[in-house]
Amino acid sequence: MVVNTSTILLCLESEGDSMSRDLNVEVYETKVRATSNNDVVANQLREELNAQKTFLVNLMSSPGSGKTTTLVRTINALKDRYKIGVMEADVDSDVDAKTIAETGAKVIQLHTGGACHMDADMTHRGLVKMGFEGLDLVFLENVGNLVCPAEFDIGANLSLMILSVPEGDDKPLKYPLMFTVSDVVLINKIDVCPIFDFDFEACKERVTKLNGESVMIPVSSKTGENFDAWIDELVKRIEDWRATL
Repeated sequence: MVVNTSTILLCLESEGDSMSRDLNVEVYETKVRATSNNDVVANQLREELNAQKTFLVNLMSSPGSGKTTTLVRTINALKDRYKIGVMEADVDSDVDAKTIAETGAKVIQLHTGGACHMDADMTHRGLVKMGFEGLDLVFLENVGNLVCPAEFDIGANLSLMILSVPEGDDKPLKYPLMFTVSDVVLINKIDVCPIFDFDFEACKERVTKLNGESVMIPVSSKTGENFDAWIDELVKRIEDWRATL
């Protein structure tokens, strides 16, 4: 049984297209219910998302890997094609939500009350509070760590993991569950490869042993290098999923 004490959700919804847009700030406090079977809730949420034709991406990584930078570039590449929402989960602060709001995407900041992950029930309540009706694509930027988020199915259509070059190619050995559950692994910050000793082939071999279906894509979210490969992969998965509905 997973029991969390409290959650604060700080809602930041963008209005208009101007970079100087005002942000409406709402603080929402609630108690997190104990969830005895997270998988049941996750499956129910997945069915609800399917009915709404909303594709949910669970974005996981360690702090500093470039999650928010990756999200901003992804949103800017796809916002003319899809209506996008973002849930920013963190222990505290609203820094990431304010950054995402500048893209024009619908965004809500989720404060986890100290919890190191999001579970299916927390995700569902975040979606309801944000209002996901009419959204084609929603990202959950999960709490930054390589352990707890991997343990909980949140009802996502795609589990996306970012491993940055400075973290090292040995992370699949140290955190195997994270790489086992990830459908796509972005190897970020390839622009700094000359500075760090990162063995792509060794990393790919380690990830493949854990999950032979996982797709690895090297990118630089800062410079945009090879970012089209990630965008193409995401669009393909969204459209293939839509064809099954």
